[in-house]
Amino acid sequence: MGSTWGNRIRISVFGESHGPAIGVVIDGLPAGVPIDESRIVKEMQRRAPGGSQAGSTTRSEPDLPTVLSGVYNGKTTGTPLAMEILNTNTHSSDYDGFTVTPRPGHADYTARLRYKMNNDPRGGGHFSGRLTAPILFAGAIAKQVLKAKCGAEVYGHIIRIGKVAAPSWEEEEMPVIPTEGSFPQENASTAGRMTAEIEAAKLENDSVGGIVEVMATGFPGGIGSPMWDTVESSFAQLMFGVPAVKGVSFGSGFEVAGRRGSQNNDHLMFKEGKLRMTTNHGGGFEGGISNGMPVLAQVAFKPTPSIGMEQETVDLEAKENTTIQIKGRHDACIVPRALPVAEGCLALALLDAYMGKGE
Repeated sequence: MGSTWGNRIRISVFGESHGPAIGVVIDGLPAGVPIDESRIVKEMQRRAPGGSQAGSTTRSEPDLPTVLSGVYNGKTTGTPLAMEILNTNTHSSDYDGFTVTPRPGHADYTARLRYKMNNDPRGGGHFSGRLTAPILFAGAIAKQVLKAKCGAEVYGHIIRIGKVAAPSWEEEEMPVIPTEGSFPQENASTAGRMTAEIEAAKLENDSVGGIVEVMATGFPGGIGSPMWDTVESSFAQLMFGVPAVKGVSFGSGFEVAGRRGSQNNDHLMFKEGKLRMTTNHGGGFEGGISNGMPVLAQVAFKPTPSIGMEQETVDLEAKENTTIQIKGRHDACIVPRALPVAEGCLALALLDAYMGKGE
């Protein structure tokens, strides 16, 4: 399967970090759905490098997508939607030698094993976080199609940066959304402490990880196909294809391990004449099928492995231990830029499941 994902909605990501271009082909979209290109550009700007986000890389890429097919007169045609983004600001010399002295926390060594040194190592090649740009584009399309088809909308915020944590949206049916253009955490005080955590790591030539939370409201119940074709499994598969992701959970996540069933069960009730749940510990699913509650998921990202301090590695040609100091332009924390990618992945997973409803 490689870099292709999906059942009803299929995406195929192509390109390398320092190649001519990166992009995606999306197949299975319904025809006639209006596409707002300005909204897609805003989504791309949330992830784009070189922005004002705390700790962001200084690599400046406009990340302007060029749609090659699949949209005509502002609407989807129903045929494959192809898009490319040109790479315009590459410093490939910063990566000389990493096939011989692999960087800790990167795919340099495993790619050498897998592809026998035939892969493109510049900027991480196809393993680079740069490839999240086409994933985000596909997710931005999915957001618009999902809303048009069933009215569902996807939101996100940051709930942890390093040691600074924030409350989950678990008990909310309509979250307070962070102000557009600001740090993606709705509480200004918490956002300030998270930003300070990132800046502190950056000053020490280090990096920090974190957790994002994404929610979909308005997604109907009765969607999903157990056992291996649930929305949860589809979302997890998408997220684990994103570099730096180390954990995915739903609802209360790993906290359920410390509870009793009487504390964790979501009970049915009538609310204003509609069936709802008293709580949302399951994150919107029971038995792999949506129950009509908000879909809620969390994604954990490791600290950026490219850090300025000296690290231990090996010289594969000399067959001896050595040290390495990574130069170049890197994020002290990728979490703020990764949030819209996680939102897009949730939209893709939900749309894929929705398009197969009743099968």
